[in-house]
Amino acid sequence: MTSGLCLLGVFGCSPKPAKPVTPSVQLGQKGLVRPVRARWFSPLDKLRVHCQLCPKQCELENDTRGPCRVRENREGQLYSLAYGNPALLQQDPVERKPYFHVHPGSRALSISTAGCNLNCKFCEVWDMALVAPEEVYAYDMPPKSVVAHARASGVRALSYAFGEPVIFYEYMADVAAEAKEAGLLNLLHTAGYIQPEPLRELSRMIDAANVDLKSFDPEFYQKVVGGELEPVLDTLRLLREENVHLEITNMVIPTLNDDDATIRRMCRWIVDELGEDVPLHFARFYPLYKLSALPRTPVSTLDRARRIAMEAGLEFTYIARVTGHEGENTFCPTCGELLIERVGFVVGEMRLEDGRCRYCGREIPGKWA
Repeated sequence: MTSGLCLLGVFGCSPKPAKPVTPSVQLGQKGLVRPVRARWFSPLDKLRVHCQLCPKQCELENDTRGPCRVRENREGQLYSLAYGNPALLQQDPVERKPYFHVHPGSRALSISTAGCNLNCKFCEVWDMALVAPEEVYAYDMPPKSVVAHARASGVRALSYAFGEPVIFYEYMADVAAEAKEAGLLNLLHTAGYIQPEPLRELSRMIDAANVDLKSFDPEFYQKVVGGELEPVLDTLRLLREENVHLEITNMVIPTLNDDDATIRRMCRWIVDELGEDVPLHFARFYPLYKLSALPRTPVSTLDRARRIAMEAGLEFTYIARVTGHEGENTFCPTCGELLIERVGFVVGEMRLEDGRCRYCGREIPGKWA
């Protein structure tokens, strides 16, 4: 059970906050929208605009929105309707994002708004991400208020997660700047569907990113996700190039992206293009949204995927959403010793010293200090 604030009853969190709500946080309001001028667009003519934030590259007529539901052309100027109005504000263990190489056992304050630039048939937060801002209850939380609440809550980081942070880019960037000044970490969990230029700018403020690599099959992306694979691969390359700590999540969905050949290609690509030390999380799928007729992922399938990844040379391969599985633990790839014990979101003994294996001295990538 998580603590903090949770709206919409999603993510399995308690309907009541486990900690007192600070006075700066007001009750949610439905239809809370305060438009701000978007940062990534160009005019096409007097009234038409070209959005340059994500690979969809939408050309919008006057008084229309993109498929993300939050970017609107108003008389030749593009506005974001996802600013200062998070539909989700809650504390979580950092392991829930999941981050296994970022301050294990610490907590982060997660925020997200309505809207998404993809349309996954297995979306876990469809009642927040696949609706317009006017359709959800949202908190009135400008960037300074978010950071003040985070500091008062004693969390280690701000996390832009659960929905799709790309679509509230301006809000995220301003919160991240405030958080960085306050000494908080900025964590990004994203589908990675963003153009290189805005991502490179954002990378200067992001300490760690977990990218959902939903499959290594372009057809899966087109039919099940509503996007393209290649831009996500470009995002992964760029984050690595910018020295942002990177972890990857792959949700294994029975019959759709669980075949050995595709998983093997994905793992080999990660090793060749990003490096063998990038943590990879295989997450268990649970039936929901438009894929509610599918079964949950068998543990044996996750075990097989993990074995394929290890055979491909990946040094840190994890199993997510199977509490008590050995794949929740971190092992030293050099000497094989157990370095971090986990059971769900509970972290046991850590056998690291200054980011190195206590036994053989091997450096372990991550944010530890």
